[in-house]
Amino acid sequence: MLISTFPVGPLQCNCSIIACPETKEAIIIDPGGDAEKIMDFVKEHGLTVKYLLHTHAHFDHILASGDIKDSTGAKICLHKKDKFLYDNLQGQGMLFGFKAKKPSEIDHYLSDNEEIEVGKLKTTVLHTPGHTPGSLCFALAEKESTLFAGDTLFSGSIGRTDLWGGSFDDIIKSIKTRLLVLDDSTQVISGHGESTNIWQEKKYNPFLNG
Repeated sequence: MLISTFPVGPLQCNCSIIACPETKEAIIIDPGGDAEKIMDFVKEHGLTVKYLLHTHAHFDHILASGDIKDSTGAKICLHKKDKFLYDNLQGQGMLFGFKAKKPSEIDHYLSDNEEIEVGKLKTTVLHTPGHTPGSLCFALAEKESTLFAGDTLFSGSIGRTDLWGGSFDDIIKSIKTRLLVLDDSTQVISGHGESTNIWQEKKYNPFLNG
């Protein structure tokens, strides 16, 4: 199994690429910018990108989605409750001082507990509202479980809830009922910054163990 995570875009969002080693089919999570950098990786490894999965629709997680879709034909996937943010990509960019193109059409709305398959890999969708109404996490259960947490859970912190549709109560509930119930060894790849694991956050995250 191929998993690679690297920062992209103006706010250094963590973009993750997951691929089946046998079929070379791949998923890209949060293509938040630097489309050329992402496509260089795809071409270098001979991947066929099937889906673009978005943990949420803040501009720094979706800036390169249209360009990657144009290059690969992959499906843009998002939770429907974040459509209002996705549709306002250009307005978000203007507010934060970044120029964005009109977003490409959404191909598929993701739902809670849905399973996305590429080759022999299976990723489970977890609806974790709080950072945004449609925030999602993606759980990959292989030899070592991995959670792509977007801006819901960070190392020693949680996602901010003071932007459009955010809710502190909702994000705490989402983390405690959907994420902390995962195996302690689950690696957590957050939307920004360093990775962590479930045990570490249970024990030391001040938002969760106070």
